Amino acid sequence: MIPRLPPRRLARCLAACAALALAGAAHAGTSLASARFCDRAQELTATEQDRLLRFAAVVREELAATEGSVALISRSGLDLARFGIRYSHAALAWRHDDDSGWSARQLYYACDEGRPRIFDQGTAGFAMGTDNPALGYIALVKLPAETTPPLRRALLDPVRVQQLLAGRYSANAYAYSLKYQNCNQWVVELLAAAWGDLAGGSDLRARAQDWLRTAPYAPAPVDVGARWLMLGSLFVPLVHMDDHPPEAIRSMQLEVSLPASLEAFARQRLPASQRVEICHDGKQVVVHRGWEPIADGCVPGPDDRVIALD
Repeated sequence: MIPRLPPRRLARCLAACAALALAGAAHAGTSLASARFCDRAQELTATEQDRLLRFAAVVREELAATEGSVALISRSGLDLARFGIRYSHAALAWRHDDDSGWSARQLYYACDEGRPRIFDQGTAGFAMGTDNPALGYIALVKLPAETTPPLRRALLDPVRVQQLLAGRYSANAYAYSLKYQNCNQWVVELLAAAWGDLAGGSDLRARAQDWLRTAPYAPAPVDVGARWLMLGSLFVPLVHMDDHPPEAIRSMQLEVSLPASLEAFARQRLPASQRVEICHDGKQVVVHRGWEPIADGCVPGPDDRVIALD
């Protein structure tokens, strides 16, 4: 059975997905940097909590209007602007059988166990897991309804879900290695298992990666940009470099699965998919439709929907 956790309990650990641990190394450069990812989530004021719940209500509203039964959902975390990254954590959301709502299934790093786990979270908890209560982004990719039943079956198959889970976690896991895995890599490997109609088995991850290579799935390289950041693995336990090809390390271009690459892959495979971006700046919620990103700072465009929070 996949556990279901309270909304904020593991928000910090969830934020430690993909390149975020590199950001931690950039912020501190000492062993203290790793601790920030397993700290308790910061306490929200009553006003912050109210605004985030209203933000989450808009996300629920958008999911409720989805024709299909599965959607790719991503959220922002720590400020990764230096890497050109807005979204760091992706999950797969599915509609409940009784149409009572949606939940998100995702990988997280269990700090107390020191290992990755899969768990389910309600829409409100997922939306409230952003690192900055004053500015947050959620992106939805609504897949064509007729394409979602096989994906939903794979997503809710407890055996295949666990067979796709690696035993070791790395925030910057190389997309084509079985040694580690990050949250987004688990999502794309599950997409491969579903879209490739791959049978279960102990080698499912290897077969999923083989399918992704031929699909083709090519995650956009993360430009680390500074040699000293490559030393993050010396200070942050959630960062590893020993799974990356030597040429990637030399060029400081790491092929790491991030939500943007998952979205591009979904669009490539299913061109009829629709993207909705929802953000808040503490004063208003903006709903933006289309594949072009909303302006930084949650600035609405002329055709965007705006909901006041004050």
